[in-house]
Formats: sequence, C-alpha cells, structure tokens
Amino acid sequence: ELLVHDINPARLEPLVAAGAMVVASPQAAAAECRRTICMVETTDQAEAVILGGNGFIQSARRGDIVLCMSTIDPSAARRFAERLAEKGIAMVDAPVSGGPHGAAAGTLSVIVGGPQETFAAAEDLFRAMGKNVFHVGGHGLGLAMKLINNMLGQIQTVAIAEALVFGKKAGLDPQMIYEVVSVSTGNSVQFQNRVPRILARNFAPGGTIDISYKDQELETSFAKQLGVPLLMANLSQQVYQMGRAAGFSKEDGSAIIKVFERLAGVTVSGDK
Repeated sequence: ELLVHDINPARLEPLVAAGAMVVASPQAAAAECRRTICMVETTDQAEAVILGGNGFIQSARRGDIVLCMSTIDPSAARRFAERLAEKGIAMVDAPVSGGPHGAAAGTLSVIVGGPQETFAAAEDLFRAMGKNVFHVGGHGLGLAMKLINNMLGQIQTVAIAEALVFGKKAGLDPQMIYEVVSVSTGNSVQFQNRVPRILARNFAPGGTIDISYKDQELETSFAKQLGVPLLMANLSQQVYQMGRAAGFSKEDGSAIIKVFERLAGVTVSGDK
C-alpha cells in the first residue's frame, strides 16, 4: 500500500490510477506509515517535509524510519537525523542516480548513508526502486557520494560541449566526432548520454540546468566546509550559470552546448 502527497495534485493522478491513496500533508502520511519517503528538489523543501509544521516529525512515532531521498546539503541531512533521533525516529539519506528513465524503469542507483540497521530495515524499498543499491557509511555520506557523482557528470558535460564546438569550428562532422570518440579513449557514460541529445537538438528537460546548478552549489559549499579546493567544479558551475543567464535554465543539461555555440558562432547537430 502506498500513501502519497504532493503540492501539485496533478502529479498524483497516475499514482492514484495505480492504486495509491492521497493524503493532505507529510504529517498525515507519517501518521499512517511506518516508513516515509521525501524526494524533493532543495534542502529547504526537504526540511519543510521532514521537520516542518506539517512535516513527518509531527506525527511519526518511535521506531519509524524516514528515507530522505532528495539531493540536499549533507550537513543539513545530518541535522535532520539528529532532530528525528531525539524522538526515536531513524533516518537515512538515500539520493538516487539514473534520471527519469531510471526512475520509470526501476533501475536507479540508490546511495545510502546512515546506520546499518536502518539501511537493512529499508533495503526492500530501495531494491523496488533501484537496480544498484549501495550503503556507503553513516549519515550524510550517501549525499556526499551523490554529489561527487554529479560533479563528475557536470564537469564532463562542459568538456563535451567544448569539444563538440571545437570540432565543428575546425570543420569536422559532429556525427563523425560522436562515432570516433565512442570507440576511443574520450568515450564515457556522459558522452553517450549527452551527444545524441545534442545532435538531435533535443533539450527537453530530463534534469534541468537549474537543478544541476543547485547541485553544484551543494558541491562547492560542502567542499568549502571541508577545506577542499574544487577547481573544475567551480569552473563548470560558472558555465551552468552562463546557461541560466542565457535563458536555458529549464532545459536539459545538454543545452550547455548553446553557451559555447554562441561564443564560437556555430551550431552542432546531426545535420552537419
């Protein structure tokens, strides 16, 4: 049985059609469910759902489990866990990777931070949503791992965009660039994700530039807390900011290519 809540009721329609029951608030969900899941966009939203006046904490009971599956600030997640623990409520941070396609197919990677016993008590839910499930350590470490993964993907996206525009300006066929790199040392998962979209000029949102920028802010802020320099992450964030300033904020991250295209005066597509 599944109880669901969203501030946009339209998002719940397919879930209701599949048999889910709608509740009026996160608090109402926690009153009925012993395991509750929060998956929203920002740290502030997660705090409202978990600790807010209508949040899980208001009605959850001792022994309940909160699964914080949003990509948020690891330090905030640790704070949420401490507040919940005061009432005997357990929490894990369990962000996911795989995008909308992975979510629809149930093949997400789920990256979990928190006590081993809490992970074990929620593992069946993670395996219902994901293909690859990892318990990487204590509170906040699931999020730290997710931010590292996202950081690598964002840096690669900028490098891929630069390379394609560079090649186009040099006179290469973008389709040929794709074919050669795909069987050469420059290939990567992100290259395979991004380049077909770019060649098709398909920038409909999977994830958006805005969401990636939010994640980059989490990466660089957390690194500052740790005293770790992140040169490439900060540079890539500025490119994403250029995309936001140019009006691409709600487009897929592949639209970063348009920043470099405008600067170089070329367009990269499968039509040459």
